[in-house]
Amino acid sequence: MLPADLGTGDGIAAVSDRLAAGDIRLLINNAGAGGYAPLADVDPADIDRLLTLNAVAPIRLARAALPGMLEARQGSIVTIASLLAFSAGSNDPRMPRRTLYAAAKAATLAFSRTLAGELADTPVRAQVVCPGVVATDWNGGAGRSIPWAMSPEDVAGASLAGLRLGEAVCIPGLEDAAAALDALQAAESALLGGGNQPALAARYLQAAQPSSPAEPVR
Repeated sequence: MLPADLGTGDGIAAVSDRLAAGDIRLLINNAGAGGYAPLADVDPADIDRLLTLNAVAPIRLARAALPGMLEARQGSIVTIASLLAFSAGSNDPRMPRRTLYAAAKAATLAFSRTLAGELADTPVRAQVVCPGVVATDWNGGAGRSIPWAMSPEDVAGASLAGLRLGEAVCIPGLEDAAAALDALQAAESALLGGGNQPALAARYLQAAQPSSPAEPVR
């Protein structure tokens, strides 16, 4: 056992040193904290710690474990994110105030998806798991009081089954995840292709024009 605080540089370094031994074949990045609050209410001293724990640590640990997995031609890196990684545009009042948390989990989602693409031609796999509410002690055990919260055993089982299915993004409660993710990728491709142009979009040109003076009243 190697206890370490992954919200600190020293903790990340200690675990990274262990992973660098090259004998780990399954890395599960599951450490995290909510820190739910409007940004104006977040203590500035907590920002670095929350982002380090939720976003930086998974990347650093994956980087430490990856060379050994690639050399052995075997291994999986599983990172637990959240459905809230997709929630930046949602104004549902039932959702928590989540500026930092959603930003960190969105970064984790993008990292894992991109890493999975980098590893596509190798035997090593990267997967990000995006569950909804889970009935655990996380966040003060809030999920335990919600009748529709998923069990942690089901989340873990979905992740392992998803690895066997070749899923880079595992959404345990979503029935037709493939169609949803295909639609997401199509939207991303449209943004990338449509936005990468040498000229401004017409709306910006129109908005930059001075308003015509009003016609005099006769």
